[in-house]
Amino acid sequence: MTTTPDSAAHDRLDPAARPFVDALTAVFPDVGGAVTDAAEARRILAATPRTPGEPLRVGAVEDRTVPGPPGAPPVPVRIYFPDPGERPGPRPTVVFSHGGGFVLCDLDTHDATARAFCREAGAVVVSVDYRRAPEHPFPAPVEDVHAALCWAGEHIAALGGDPGALVVAGDSAGGTLSAAALLLAAERGGPPVALQVLVYPAVSAGLDFDSYRRNGTGYYLTTAHLRWFWAQYLGADGDVRDPLVSPLHAPGEALAALPPAHVVVAGCDPLHDDGLAWHRALLGHGVPSVLDSHPGMFHGFLALADFLPPARAALRGIGGAIASTVAHGKSSGEVRGTTG
Repeated sequence: MTTTPDSAAHDRLDPAARPFVDALTAVFPDVGGAVTDAAEARRILAATPRTPGEPLRVGAVEDRTVPGPPGAPPVPVRIYFPDPGERPGPRPTVVFSHGGGFVLCDLDTHDATARAFCREAGAVVVSVDYRRAPEHPFPAPVEDVHAALCWAGEHIAALGGDPGALVVAGDSAGGTLSAAALLLAAERGGPPVALQVLVYPAVSAGLDFDSYRRNGTGYYLTTAHLRWFWAQYLGADGDVRDPLVSPLHAPGEALAALPPAHVVVAGCDPLHDDGLAWHRALLGHGVPSVLDSHPGMFHGFLALADFLPPARAALRGIGGAIASTVAHGKSSGEVRGTTG
């Protein structure tokens, strides 16, 4: 399969995004190519200079652990509370799972994203430090996210949250885990979730959508990276059609039981068609879904809200969707149609 985009495809990238794509390409470990060891990939990523400046202010931040899945260790979480003077009253509670291909990243790499969700939505954000592959392959990360979701649902009042405004959110692999945790919640009797926010998620491990060819190279995240990530997560004998691996393959009745969705996709992302397919599958099974599409953006663009107007717009859209759950509860979704 050819993965090199032609020159016309390169022109689809917003010119303002190109310096960021080039900078990320230069520092990101070449996983699946020159780098095949997860520990080495993490070392390379950890050595990348952090963005200077003070973190976005929130009301309070607390690191703690919550009970893990049966027979597994506790799950570390970082909880972000909005400023009560700015956001009084019951608020949404967001269980957030970071991206990183199931292998990379952690609470610190996605601290800014969690703070942004807290600020934009006036929400309590429970950021989940799930176990990572290949040391802890599927289903360990999914079970950890589900355990954190259950804990948040049980303690939502103590967190200052509205019981009808529990939200699941995640970016990239975190979006995959969020969708899978929702399937587990439906299967195991809860907790009830008002909204799913998936930011450029991977919902099928088959790597068979056209965007894997169309956007396979030239935009920082590559199809080769994704192939390596899935191999670390699933091992040699993993079933790519297991719905907890590839939520898009869940049966129709399972999809129909999921909460409304807010799905963000980037036009120059190998995972673009995954997000689009998830949005369409939900609509096809009667689940309200908003698709927030940014044609000139790339995988990971949401982290650049201070620099790229589309990222800022996407963040505001996410914040508004999460905030709307307080008013509308389980039937929320604020379906406004497709943008971009």
